[in-house]
Order: sequence, then C-alpha cells, then structure tokens
Amino acid sequence: MTTTSTPPATVPAAGPPAGPPDRPFLNRFRIPAAFLLGAVLLVGVAPLVLSDFRLGLLAKYLCYGIVAVGVSLAWGRGGLLVLGQGVFFGLGGYAMAMHLKLADAAATGQPLPDFMQLYGTEGGLPWWWQPFANPAFALAMTVLLPMAVAALLGVLVFRRRVKGAYFAILSQALAAALAIWLVGQQATTGGTNGLTDFQGFFGYDLNDPVNQRMVYVIIAIVLLLLMALARQLFVSRYGELLIAVRDSEERVRFLGYNPANVKLVAYVVAAGMAGLAGALFVPAVGIISPALIGIVPSIGFVIGAAVGGRASLVGAVLGAIAVAWAQSTLSDAWPAGWTYLQGLLFVVAVGFLPGGLASLTTVLRRRRSTDGVRATKGVTA
Repeated sequence: MTTTSTPPATVPAAGPPAGPPDRPFLNRFRIPAAFLLGAVLLVGVAPLVLSDFRLGLLAKYLCYGIVAVGVSLAWGRGGLLVLGQGVFFGLGGYAMAMHLKLADAAATGQPLPDFMQLYGTEGGLPWWWQPFANPAFALAMTVLLPMAVAALLGVLVFRRRVKGAYFAILSQALAAALAIWLVGQQATTGGTNGLTDFQGFFGYDLNDPVNQRMVYVIIAIVLLLLMALARQLFVSRYGELLIAVRDSEERVRFLGYNPANVKLVAYVVAAGMAGLAGALFVPAVGIISPALIGIVPSIGFVIGAAVGGRASLVGAVLGAIAVAWAQSTLSDAWPAGWTYLQGLLFVVAVGFLPGGLASLTTVLRRRRSTDGVRATKGVTA
C-alpha cells in the first residue's frame, strides 16, 4: 500500500504595504478645486479680514509670487537658473512708474515730474520719457520691454550653448549693470532714491484705501491667471519638450528640435511675468528703485522658488510669499544677518531638499516605502 504525501502549502511572501487606492475622480478635480480655493481666499476672504496695512503687504508678496511663476517655468521645468529676474522686474516697474509720474505732473499742470524739477533736469523732458505719457504704450512696455531684452540676451546665450553657472553669472552681471546705470542717472531716473510718491493710478487716487484694495484685487487676479496659464504650459506638449531639453539636450536635438528655441521661449515668458509683477508692484508699494532690482533681489526671487519647490507651481508661489514675509519680518529685527540667512536657505534648499518643501511628502513617502521593502526582505530571508 502506497501512501501519498501532500506537499506543504506555500505561504506567499509578504509584500510592501499597499499604498492608497487610486482615486481618478478625485485626482481629476484636485487641481481645479485647489485653484478655486485659492481664488476664494485671495479675492474673497483676504480683503474682508485683513486691514489696509496687512492687505498692502500681501499685495507686495503676491507680486513676488508672480515672479515665482516664471521662475518655476524657466528653472523648475527648463533647468535655467535665472538669477537676473530683478532686471525684468525693474524694467516693468520703471515703465509703470514713468507713466504714473508723467500722469501726476500732467494732473498738476507741471511740465516735468517733481523729482526732475528738484534735480534741475535741463533740456525739458527726455525724449525716451515722452512715449510713456500714453497709457497704452506704458502698459505694453511693462511686458514687451522685459521680453525684448530677454529675447536679445537669450538669442546670444542659448545659440552659443551657454548654460549652467555661466548663464547664471551672465544674468547676475546684467542685474548689476542695470542697477549701476540707474544709480548714475539721478536726473532722469531718480538715482538711488528711484521713483516714488505716486498720486494716481489710471485716474484713481492711490491715497484712497478703497483704490488700494482695488489694486490688491487686480494683483491677486493676475497671479491666479498666470498660474492657470503656467499650468497649461506645464501639461502641454511644449512643457514635455522643455523637460526633455532640461534632462538631455542632445536627445532633443537628435529628434529634430532646436533646444535653444525651446529654452528661449521659457526665458522670455518668465521675463514677461517678472515685468508685469514689477509694474503691479509700483502702485501697490509706491516705489521702484535700484535696490529692488539688483543682485540681491534677483537671488531672492530664486530662493523663494527653491524653498517652496521650483518644480511645483503652487510650491514656488507659496515659497516666494513665505520668503518675502520672512524678509519683511526678520530684516527689521536682524538687518545685518538677513542676507546670510537668505543664502543659507538657498544652500539648504538646493543641497538637501532639491524639490523644496513641496517635495517633502514625496521624500517621506519614498523613505517609508524603502523601509517597508527592507523590512519585507528581512522577514522573507
């Protein structure tokens, strides 16, 4: 009589812990819901609960957030370390400020802006000031002038395949050159003091708190619209091509595309956004000066995006707002040390958390997943 033995049942090895179930419906509406929530908070809630002073500060921070949208596009997606955004911010700001000063002079019947009369500008109004008396021309120049300068620099740089640290140094040199030039033109640009003391904004009295709140709402709406535009660029075919250029230019060139043109578009769009931010900054804060557009402010724009997460649109904007708030708060109490703290933030963000705070949850999730896999291997060994 033969006996048959039944093989022992095999116990399946324990796998890594199951992740959260897929929720395609929720994922589909997550971004529109977040955008709608941000719009309600910025446009609906903030003007109701914040004082005039706090709302003015938030308007200033949102202008930096607009710059961060362009930084996220050029640096986060395209890998272009744009350390000269202060140039484009300043060009847009000065274009708006020149129009406002001319409008104030015309309203009081003066042939020259007040600072030109103070400094004794000879020969009347400079020829390059005269077109800015036209509101349409001034508005167009706040965006087109920064884009034109960026296009000229981009063609010279990207066609010669200049990138990395060399591109960053050139951007910084341009920011320093513009700031030095503005300081030296005291009779026509206000010099170190810049342009300030604006009374009106396209017919509205800037001394009226109601109109200041209107300026804030305009800034908030512009920020939301530019974020929506950038989001569409991120998910478009161009956005995929920009990432491909960042990761491997040679492969993109092999596929028949010109990487220089791809990077040029991102650089020019980011410059236009920075110029628009500078133009909105002028009526919100009431000043534009070389101190706001030099090397240090240009680095500050990048630090905000780096801390929040340059590849994340929302992270870059929130990071820029947070760093701007910290600068306003800490620089008053610790003016000598803020610059060092700013540099430390940049080093920590780039060296230890390249994705910024927006990637913190992803890093922690990967670490938990890695620990789970290691524990599983230990059990099955």
